[in-house]
Amino acid sequence: MNNNVHCSYPDWWRMLILLGCAIKVELTIVAEIVGLGEVTMFKTTDLYDAHLEALQVAAPIFRDFGGRQRFHGEIVTLKAFEDNTYLKAAFETDGRGKVLVVDSAGSMQRAMMGDVMAALGASNGWEGVIINGCIRDSADVAGVHIGVKALATIPRKTVKRDQGVMDVPVRFADVLFVSGEYLYADEDGVVISKCAIV
Repeated sequence: MNNNVHCSYPDWWRMLILLGCAIKVELTIVAEIVGLGEVTMFKTTDLYDAHLEALQVAAPIFRDFGGRQRFHGEIVTLKAFEDNTYLKAAFETDGRGKVLVVDSAGSMQRAMMGDVMAALGASNGWEGVIINGCIRDSADVAGVHIGVKALATIPRKTVKRDQGVMDVPVRFADVLFVSGEYLYADEDGVVISKCAIV
């Protein structure tokens, strides 16, 4: 009796494995070229199950608009009502590993950002933005590689009054957003941790 068990795979199976490896390598190269970095996989449901009430869980008031539905990073807050001057200024800075959280007091009158602003944020590495208010150009924003959660859409743009306050705690969606804490968002919602957990 031969105790040396030899596992052989059909040729088509070996080719499938090689193809899968090649695709993974290509995706990694593309991610590095366009500056996406390493994609971290997580689920907010799993994070909640692991940490329970150590996390804040945002009320389900947001809709997904960006090209990324799953994103996470260190929170940077902005309080600004119907004026996106400071939002633009924030998106002009290096946003790698960061998520901008904008409190526009739930305004349904003016859009805090559109496709040009989304592209600006993505080009400077921002992981995503959460807006307690509206956006516009939603069809085009969907094609930009940035996470965008907001309440709704409206065609009307903001007014420019140079008003806004950065890095102050803001409260909406039944949670408190604080600069320096960490936000995790996906198709199921948003959770917040005082420290990085992914």
